[in-house]
Amino acid sequence: QVQLVESGGGLVQAGGSLRLSCAASGSILTISTMRWYRQAPGKQRELVAGITSRGSANYVDSVKGRFTISRDNGKNTVDLQMNSLKLEDTAVYYCNADITTRYKAGVDYWGQGTQVTVSS
Repeated sequence: QVQLVESGGGLVQAGGSLRLSCAASGSILTISTMRWYRQAPGKQRELVAGITSRGSANYVDSVKGRFTISRDNGKNTVDLQMNSLKLEDTAVYYCNADITTRYKAGVDYWGQGTQVTVSS
């Protein structure tokens, strides 16, 4: 059984920084792409950033230059460093990963979500 556990969410002042972490555990053989999504109240879930197993990253335009996604393949973790936070970054942030296990290949898994609140 695969589980994604997120940490690092909380309350932060506008202009400040926050680092989110997500750890995958279970009978994992490989993890291809790992991603961070976010969903603000009343809004559609949005892809924030993704990173391949080789470290190639992509970002939604609104966070380019402010957020950095990284991963540790040995630990099966993915982080999201968020700098220069804005009020509009307030959302529930979700970890997502394409994982192959001993029982099934290429399954999309989701974390439980962690709240990020940016205050002024």
